[in-house]
Amino acid sequence: MSESTVVIVGAGAAGLSAGGALKRRGIESVILEEDEQLGGTWARRYDRLHLHTVRGFSGLAHYSIPRGYPKYLSREQFIAYLGEYAKHFNLEVLTGCPVRKIRMKSATPSSWLAATAEGDWHSRVIVIATGQYRNPILPEWEGRDAYRGDLVHSSSYTSALQYTRKRVLVVGAGNSGTEIATDLAENGAAFVALSIRTPPPIVPRDPFGMPVQRTGILLNFLPAAIADRLGRLTARIVLGDLTRYGLQAPKWMPYSARRVPVIDVGFVKALKQRLVQIRPALERLTTTGAVFADQSAEPFDAIIAATGFSTGLNELLETNDVLNDSGEPLDPSGEPTGRPGIFFMGYTHSLRGHLFEANLASRRLARNVERYLQRAV
Repeated sequence: MSESTVVIVGAGAAGLSAGGALKRRGIESVILEEDEQLGGTWARRYDRLHLHTVRGFSGLAHYSIPRGYPKYLSREQFIAYLGEYAKHFNLEVLTGCPVRKIRMKSATPSSWLAATAEGDWHSRVIVIATGQYRNPILPEWEGRDAYRGDLVHSSSYTSALQYTRKRVLVVGAGNSGTEIATDLAENGAAFVALSIRTPPPIVPRDPFGMPVQRTGILLNFLPAAIADRLGRLTARIVLGDLTRYGLQAPKWMPYSARRVPVIDVGFVKALKQRLVQIRPALERLTTTGAVFADQSAEPFDAIIAATGFSTGLNELLETNDVLNDSGEPLDPSGEPTGRPGIFFMGYTHSLRGHLFEANLASRRLARNVERYLQRAV
């Protein structure tokens, strides 16, 4: 059995930021990463991907993204920054080391065990940073097994190349779904439709020349109803009336729902040019295509399900009393939980940006872990 004072599970942005913040306080940690290289999750994302948040608000704790990078980093650039970050703090990252189960080894004093194929790790503190988007969710649509076309989850999508001259349906209008639909429409797909169950709010990325992330941070201080009203007005002025193009008014608003809106990086232009067609909720599949909630049916060569992810924490943790019914942590990232010595990182739903929140949460985590270790001595 191997030992470390702190074990961090997951070497994505949140896990690395946790390691850096702890190192800054003189607390050593070991970071266990299932991929063979840093940034593996990012490397598997689609080619078009860029950060939706600006460089100045996307850096991790105590080491900002260098100014040599552009305002919005590409997928490859962000992977490079993660490598720089780990090197800057000389973090001990064990790649190719997936954690199969996490359990409490001892209650008094508290200690934790992370079981891996290479052996178990024992620690006084364990930080879980495996991410909100760990396990793809592919709905069990009626007729799914009979459909003869290409059906994949959005996590498997890399580029539009394999969909050239094909009729493609994208299901789900989150940030991934709208961006994939745009990528397909701009790069050779014969026809692209986007199936929407619950219309989301769409906001411009840089309204009036200011990054929406910056305005989001400012609006976060206002009452939710007022912030939503200002956001809706801004979107209407900049993007126009999108109901003219088949997109219904949003059924929820970002600040009152505490959910991230769709950040427009080309989708609205494609919609207005009729390159992407809006369809109702997908009800079932046929051998050749889809049937929608209004009972209309269309043939599709391929269907891409941008239908979300689960955390997978229920399967990873033997201690489920720290999770809610959705399988997410009950306590905020970086804060103590109901079980001594276990912390979470990277599970904050925020309009200020996931990386921005990871930076703040990792600093909180480092303070809380330091206090916990001092009390436990």
